[in-house]
Amino acid sequence: MVQLVGSLRKELADSLSTCKVLVVGAGGIGCELLKNLVLTGFKNIEVIDLDTIDVSNLNRQFLFQKKHVGKSKAQVAKESALQFCPSANITAYHDSIMNPDYSVEFFRKFMLVMNALDNRAARNHVNRMCLAADIPLIESGTAGYLGQVSVIKKGMTECYECQPKPTQKTFPGCTIRNTPSEPIHCIVWAKYLFNQLFGEEDADQEVSPDTADPEAAWKPEDTAARATASEKDGDIKRVSTKQWARSTGYDPVKLFNKLFKDDIMYLLTMDKLWKKRKAPIPLDWQQLENSASPQDETPGTGLKDQQVLGVWGHCQLFQHSVETLRSQLQEKGEGSELVWDKDDPPAMDFVTAAANLRMHIFSMNTKSRFDVKSMAGNIIPAIATTNAVIAGLIVLEGLKILSGELESCRTIFLNKCPNLRKKLLVPCILDPPSANCYVCATKPEVTVKLNVHKTTVLVLQDRILKERFGMVAPDVQIEDGKGTILISSEEGETEANNSKFLSDFGIRNGSRLQVDDFLQDYTLLVNVLHTEELERDVEFEVVGEAPDKAPPPQSKPEDNNSITNGNKDTAQPSTSSKAPAEDNDVMIVDSDEEEGASSSSAAAAGNSSAKRKHSDAETGETSTKRPRTDSSAAAAATDNDDDDIIALD
Repeated sequence: MVQLVGSLRKELADSLSTCKVLVVGAGGIGCELLKNLVLTGFKNIEVIDLDTIDVSNLNRQFLFQKKHVGKSKAQVAKESALQFCPSANITAYHDSIMNPDYSVEFFRKFMLVMNALDNRAARNHVNRMCLAADIPLIESGTAGYLGQVSVIKKGMTECYECQPKPTQKTFPGCTIRNTPSEPIHCIVWAKYLFNQLFGEEDADQEVSPDTADPEAAWKPEDTAARATASEKDGDIKRVSTKQWARSTGYDPVKLFNKLFKDDIMYLLTMDKLWKKRKAPIPLDWQQLENSASPQDETPGTGLKDQQVLGVWGHCQLFQHSVETLRSQLQEKGEGSELVWDKDDPPAMDFVTAAANLRMHIFSMNTKSRFDVKSMAGNIIPAIATTNAVIAGLIVLEGLKILSGELESCRTIFLNKCPNLRKKLLVPCILDPPSANCYVCATKPEVTVKLNVHKTTVLVLQDRILKERFGMVAPDVQIEDGKGTILISSEEGETEANNSKFLSDFGIRNGSRLQVDDFLQDYTLLVNVLHTEELERDVEFEVVGEAPDKAPPPQSKPEDNNSITNGNKDTAQPSTSSKAPAEDNDVMIVDSDEEEGASSSSAAAAGNSSAKRKHSDAETGETSTKRPRTDSSAAAAATDNDDDDIIALD
């Protein structure tokens, strides 16, 4: 007779009490997961998270309370989880998983790694570390009511990077508030600002500088002190944005100077943020007005919506839109609120102006109203119930792995609507590794198309190797028979090369570069394909994939659902030719092909099926495309796809 300990076989229960697991991320999914692990019987858990607790986390990250705001998520999650099971041995790290201290040897001490992350760079990194250490990894993600869980095992399944990923559309709050690096960050900030000033205020949509940014103060006690600091920070009184705006009578100039001068000057006091970033440049209304020329007020050529205004032009647009929205509020009466609609001209003008002014402050190329409208969409809320379901599925897959039943593991999708079999959870067989994957193939190799006379060594290092191919500390050697070192991960060794062009080192069409990241135990061979025919603002293309800037949309702006971030401002260009307009991170799967379907073959099940992806509010990552066969759900999908989906946590 099988002996049981609770609901588990005794052998499995004994295994849980001795095995060591790593949880990466202690946010929405991570909180639920830690609770599930200790209640299931896992005794040796290590959890790592760089983030600190924000008041907006409290509605779903239930291990945290108001008294914990500003403290380390990992540390507080550990303390709260121990209340469920005091005998558990939990180690917490308030740190980045990409820190070199967490080497391949660190990963090898675990039997299982579980991801609950909110950014692609870290997810790529953990994927590679688990491949190098040959440790099973369980990936997960949620977006509103949608979710997914998948298992990754070296040599048996697709790795996280086997399928091309579109540009990330989920961003940590501190990125939006403190360190935007892409136009989409500024557009999301501007939409939040609209709600803070004219609409329904939401703690998740704060726009003022984030004083508890983990990058601004690395020690937990420092971030806690910042979070509980006086309401007065310098000369800026921290009160409700709407309350302050009302006190000024929605004066456009005062609003401008507060948002684009005072708040930016306050950000500059967080000096740690700007050690490796270009610092923002505050704007002053009076100075801009005095220096404005008549040409700044002259409309450009072409369609009005497709013109890119100058700084003063956006200042005037900001002023006019604020005055119009103020009048609309007054007409609706005391206590009324406006709802942002991309088809409402004053609301769209406001977001266009505010976003572009912020782009200018953070040294990005500004966008036309048409571009901003095509990028601005709905924000998917993070839902606690979805996180709970997905966290439960992670543990179930983990139990299969620890039982030695890897072949029975599945990719499982959680849908908003039941499929034809009236199921919300749809399991699919795991796909085998892709022979063309530039990460888990036997000999990873890629071909990159670029202009060797215009591409600098720094662009190769930062934009291509780090941002596009997810490396942390690359070393590059030219295969020229001499073993020329182009880039060294050792600080100061090759910095003199950064401003030089690739052609200065004899790199030309057909040259080959061997790239090693010793932290990730990862080697990549890069074939250089020289071209002088790249599109404007496109610095490079990965051959076999789409360029990192999408062509101009042909449809009307209100019908365009894609978020194209692909210019030189973007941190992570989309180069996937397979990515549809709404390429995001969690897919709806209503396929009838459940146990018999694999997570990529199902995509071919119905060529006429509507295909959708949804952004991942907790993790922000993507899997392969899946068909929808439920006609009623497809109709609902059509209604929901009128806007782009941007998820934020």
